[in-house]
Amino acid sequence: MITSFPFLTQVGRHTLRGLILGLCTFLFLGGVAWAKAPVKSADAAQVEAVGEAGTVGAHVTAHEAAEGLTQQAPLLIDTKYFKFNSSMLITWIVALALIISAQIATRNIKDVPEGAQNFWEWLVESLYNFLQNLIGPTLVKQTFWFFATIFIFILTLNWFSLIPGVGTIGWGVPNESGALTHISRPLLRGSNADLNMTLAMSMIFFACWIYWAIKANGPGGFILHLFAPKGQVNGFLMKTLMVIIFICVGGLEVISILFRPVSLSLRLYGNIFAGENMIETMTHLGGVWLGWLLPIPFYLLELFIGFVQALVFMLLTAVFTLLIMPHEEGKH
Repeated sequence: MITSFPFLTQVGRHTLRGLILGLCTFLFLGGVAWAKAPVKSADAAQVEAVGEAGTVGAHVTAHEAAEGLTQQAPLLIDTKYFKFNSSMLITWIVALALIISAQIATRNIKDVPEGAQNFWEWLVESLYNFLQNLIGPTLVKQTFWFFATIFIFILTLNWFSLIPGVGTIGWGVPNESGALTHISRPLLRGSNADLNMTLAMSMIFFACWIYWAIKANGPGGFILHLFAPKGQVNGFLMKTLMVIIFICVGGLEVISILFRPVSLSLRLYGNIFAGENMIETMTHLGGVWLGWLLPIPFYLLELFIGFVQALVFMLLTAVFTLLIMPHEEGKH
């Protein structure tokens, strides 16, 4: 059992509550801000058509009903001023679970941690030491709250989406024999299999990145970091040539920076979306007798992928932040 955590004792043991509470609240509010009304999939549209017609015999065949996870999360609440879909429901559940867990862990802080406090202190200190070795002690003090929480949040979302019932409880269209073999409108939908959520997290990081970059370099230093020539050259002609080259390089860097939120969101979304579709495909291939057995190896694979994708998202955001810092920061 872990019995002491110098970092949490001296620097921020009492910030554990804020670490989870602050950004998790920020993230699921970000998910609300980016949520949008989905385009109806073919089988979902047929569900409504069957319901409106009231025709008992209007069933879609297995060929007509598109099996697999739809790209858009179905809406659970759709009003003029508020829309709430199934992926947002999981986002709120996970965020509230993390907030409550952090509250319980920090309710009665003990010098010798045990139970939930022991687990959270181990997790927080492990992440802190890992990030400190990567980006340095000065930068980690400024940004740890974001990188640690984004890792915990994404990992929990990825693993929660693998719980049986997520994506398999909801509404669908029966086949010709009257059996419901595919859920076209799940009550619970994996949050990171929704591009709105991954894009919201990426844009939140982008806003934080701009703030950290300007804070560390200043507005002028930020521009010079991107466009100013590096190194020493002699001669007017060479200096002029280097200025032109680095202006072009700076323009390419700006384009690269603007595409970072897109690449971050698509990488996470693509891996999680594909994994959930693969599990559902294996379930259908197994049929009645092996439908429970075939997906098991893929569940284990998705547990690993869920961890890797959370780690990759945290590492990329941390490295992107390190690269824009003054060069002295990288010497730690």
